[in-house]
Amino acid sequence: MLISVLLLWFGIVLLFFFFFRVRRPKNFPPGPRALPLLGNLLEINPHQPLKTLDKLAECYGPVFSLYVGSRPTVVLAGQKVIREALVSKATEFSGRPNHTMVSHIQQSKGVILADHGPAWQEHRRFALTTLRNFGMGKHTMEEKILEETQNISAELEKHAGKSMDPQYLFHYAASDIICSIIFGSRFDYNNTYFQSLIVMMVELTKLVLDPWAMIYEIAPFTRSLPLPFNRAFDLTRRLKNHIRKMISEHKDSWTSGQPRDFIDSYLDEMEKRTGKGTSFDDSQLVAILLDLFIAGTDTTSNTLRTATLYLMTHPHIQERCYQEIEEVLGSREQVCFEDRQSMPYVQAVIHECQRLADTVPLSVFHTTTTDTHIHGYSIPKGTMIIPFLSSALREEGQWMSPHDFNPENFLNETGEFVKPDAFMPFSTGSRMCLGEGLARMELFLILVTLLRRFRLVWPEERGVPDYSKVFGITQAPKQYHVTVHLREAVN
Repeated sequence: MLISVLLLWFGIVLLFFFFFRVRRPKNFPPGPRALPLLGNLLEINPHQPLKTLDKLAECYGPVFSLYVGSRPTVVLAGQKVIREALVSKATEFSGRPNHTMVSHIQQSKGVILADHGPAWQEHRRFALTTLRNFGMGKHTMEEKILEETQNISAELEKHAGKSMDPQYLFHYAASDIICSIIFGSRFDYNNTYFQSLIVMMVELTKLVLDPWAMIYEIAPFTRSLPLPFNRAFDLTRRLKNHIRKMISEHKDSWTSGQPRDFIDSYLDEMEKRTGKGTSFDDSQLVAILLDLFIAGTDTTSNTLRTATLYLMTHPHIQERCYQEIEEVLGSREQVCFEDRQSMPYVQAVIHECQRLADTVPLSVFHTTTTDTHIHGYSIPKGTMIIPFLSSALREEGQWMSPHDFNPENFLNETGEFVKPDAFMPFSTGSRMCLGEGLARMELFLILVTLLRRFRLVWPEERGVPDYSKVFGITQAPKQYHVTVHLREAVN
């Protein structure tokens, strides 16, 4: 009797795998065998997913496939295939998935997660124009950033000669810079409400790509259950409530045609389009402000934290930066963005910190907008695409020292600053980060100001530095402490 039951169950299992087995489309990129319903979920290390992708790229090549549940996903590894897809075939690879947890959180609106189409194009064009109008890439933005460096310096001076945890300091600074553009105001670093917004934002960026987010995607029947992924929706709701409050306050004081910030400019645009059938509305404004608030805070702050970690654990590189800064600035009190042209070594160090920060390792997922090909493989319309940016930033043959902190990766034989094609921390193509210009200005002005005023030292009592990262849609260094020493008074 027992044997009969076992044979029956064995037969049921075989039938299950036969009827639900995953069949790759014809000429689809190779990849590991996928399980029914789960796909390749069990093969991905939830704590170190990038290492899993590295191994799969070694095994299957620069274009390979995975299954997230029953959905096929193509991973692009290495700068050559990433550029082929996102630059040479930009339109064909410019879609966004609408089935992931993060796309549901943002309701596929805004400028980051909206699918390719007229609404996205209008909003991206509007966002770029408005950010430029409020100083992005201009002298007025330099002044805003330099003002913020004074607040950072004041906080560091409070800890002179002592060890401190800088985890949120750079988040406060980067957030205040983007808040001044989109909301027209900034917060005090000690404001507990502001601090809570930053903590929520940091937590949200980790939740949207954790294993529970995968469960949300592959098992829709679980979405009504009280499971951990609901925390991401709660955090988003609270952040959006803050944004709605800011919009409401602006509407009470807004004067048409006299924009004070991004919100006012959007309200002007909504007024111009009244009755004309437009995608500009309150829900889109909330979504685009959340995009800018998070993207304008988390990536820059995590890069600054990475830079601090590497500079204090490589004091000879920090001192060489200081010497170059002093040679260029001389008796001048403040740096300006144009000074970067005279600081090739500092430029190289900043770009090397960006490379190793690897802040957005999987970019933002794309989808194909039509049937297409890449690297000889056929990719059906609607296939999710993961540009594995991390692979390009550490690609063998593209860098002098792909796995080590070495500013020489960005210097030629004569010491001039150069930027290799594999450097793409902001992604590339038509959907690359629209805040790249602001981020470059922030990184240069903040780091030069801090390196000129302070010497950053690794606290010996903390043991061996840990350079590993906390994975998420944006990666971050693990918590650490830094000892801050004031340099001699600037001339």
